[in-house]
Amino acid sequence: MCMWKDWKLPKARKRNLVRLGVPKGKAHEWANSRKRFWRVTKSLILERTLNNTFWNRLGLLSLYQRYYSILT
Repeated sequence: MCMWKDWKLPKARKRNLVRLGVPKGKAHEWANSRKRFWRVTKSLILERTLNNTFWNRLGLLSLYQRYYSILT
């Protein structure tokens, strides 16, 4: 959700979705969606593009991985 909020304008959302591999038509559709942040982040298009592998490539750990590393 933080990335979607960071991309404030529909133009930025569309551009970034296309960079992540979403087809232009779907990127335009979701970038101009009037749904609230929480609802859009639960959409299939964002769950596939901004998944755990995306965050791992940025060097971030998931909360589960962090919790598990603390336990062991």
